Amino acid sequence: MNTTAPELVTEKRKERPADTPAQAPTSLPKKPFVQPKQLPEPNSDFYQFAETLPAEELAIVKRVRTFVDTKVEPIITKYWVEDEFPFELLPAVKELNIGGLGIQGYGCAGGSQLLFGLVAMELGRGDASIATLQGVHSGLAMGSIALCGSEEQKQKWLPPMARWEKIGCFGLTEPLVGSGAGGGLTTTAKREGDTWVLNGQKRWIGNAPWCDISIIWARDLDDNQVKGFIVENKTTPGFSVEKMHNKIALKVVQNGQITLKDCRVPDANHLASGSQSFRDTARVLRGTRYYAGWETTGVQMGAYEHALKYAQERLQFGRPIGSFQMIQDLLAKMLGNITACQCMVARIAQLADEGKLTEQQSALSKGFTTAKTRETVSWGRELLGGNGILADYHVARFFADAEALYSYEGTYQMQNLIVGKAITGFSAFV
Repeated sequence: MNTTAPELVTEKRKERPADTPAQAPTSLPKKPFVQPKQLPEPNSDFYQFAETLPAEELAIVKRVRTFVDTKVEPIITKYWVEDEFPFELLPAVKELNIGGLGIQGYGCAGGSQLLFGLVAMELGRGDASIATLQGVHSGLAMGSIALCGSEEQKQKWLPPMARWEKIGCFGLTEPLVGSGAGGGLTTTAKREGDTWVLNGQKRWIGNAPWCDISIIWARDLDDNQVKGFIVENKTTPGFSVEKMHNKIALKVVQNGQITLKDCRVPDANHLASGSQSFRDTARVLRGTRYYAGWETTGVQMGAYEHALKYAQERLQFGRPIGSFQMIQDLLAKMLGNITACQCMVARIAQLADEGKLTEQQSALSKGFTTAKTRETVSWGRELLGGNGILADYHVARFFADAEALYSYEGTYQMQNLIVGKAITGFSAFV
């Protein structure tokens, strides 16, 4: 037995196929890289939502797109880095005639809610702060007057605001009150004859350091209900604003902390027609939350288009990185997120036009789109490698701004609790 064992092993080895180089697995030959004659232009409206608009509304979207490409993009990085607002753009903004989009009459731009949203998306594609300027002024400030103001207030304020002669802001959030604004506002209002006396502070108020009027929401000391007031920033004694510094996101829009110290506001500036409780405030927020969905979708589009251009031009290993499988996978995932969000907000616009939009539907849209935006811009930053943290390449700006969009107009978690209450029947709010 001992003498035959080695021979048996030898025989078995002989039965195996020889492990020779000729029989080893071979790799496929590399195909030579061929540069296409013409590369496709970046197109983040892959399902052509803008083309569903009537011709006159589509023309407005195209006008805004040209404004973004020719006026905003060449200068916005400088202002973002310097934490300043580009006032040089305001004349061109006025010429767009988009003040009061979605508001009918009173000199407002009017139009469908889909137009309102697509314009927000185009502005967001250029810069989130420029989109926020439009959202705060046309959506929050003008929207508050349109929804809650008297006929006299609408006639007085909406036309000059539509012409951007008076620019507004929206004062709801406070230093100690964010998500709990519905029941915990500390800013107070006390009626004294034909005037109201306002006291308190507001924080994170976009446009506040330089705009003309503020919509201030305060708790009436007599009935404990939240009510809205039009405050003229530059002529109301006791009204002051301090610009907020050291932000890492939405650096172009100027946020301020408003202090109200015995501010006397005439009763004529109380939004008495539709501002008797926080439910009225929520009506305004319903529209602006879905505006945020459009805006944040535009931010994804901007990050995607700049990442795609970079992938088409950046050379590694002798070829553009856009020809690599992993890069194409990232771009396809980015476009998938964008298109999913566009589908959602387009349906929201239809519901708004039909008068069927609910707070819960708006909340789902805002939460979903902002979460997807975080994912999309992170893929864009990844695609650019080290250059992804440089503002010079634009994607870093969208990457940072997405963090603010995720939280403002109500945090992601608060949106989910609004939806959760609607679908379960149980309130999980504290």
